Amino acid sequence: MKYIEKLPSFLQMILNISLFLVGLILSFLLLKETWSIFSYVFLYTEADKNYYEFTEELLVFFLYFEFIALIVKYFKTNFHFPLRYFIYIGITAVIRLIIVDHDDAKNTFWWSIAILVMVGSLLIANSKLIKREN
Repeated sequence: MKYIEKLPSFLQMILNISLFLVGLILSFLLLKETWSIFSYVFLYTEADKNYYEFTEELLVFFLYFEFIALIVKYFKTNFHFPLRYFIYIGITAVIRLIIVDHDDAKNTFWWSIAILVMVGSLLIANSKLIKREN
């Protein structure tokens, strides 16, 4: 019976260590992406530049940034993931998808509707009725 009582604390410790390691890996990848963006801006010639790839790298940078912010918020809010951070990540991911794959107008329309739904969800999540964090 003692082991069952300690199990949630043990699992929470494993989760915290895992999230910390994921945060370190994401931080490394964020720095790598930052170097890629700076080298693209300052080292590439005009003939080598592809602005679609640059925009895609910039949005990947923001995805890394948002996941790191989510992990930081998790530790600051006493082991709780705020819903709105997941919505921010979802909006950024769908915007990246639209930029990368915008050949089919119907798919672009449906992805835009998905962004509209997520923005509506964000408005609901930020309302005072269900907002829990201080």
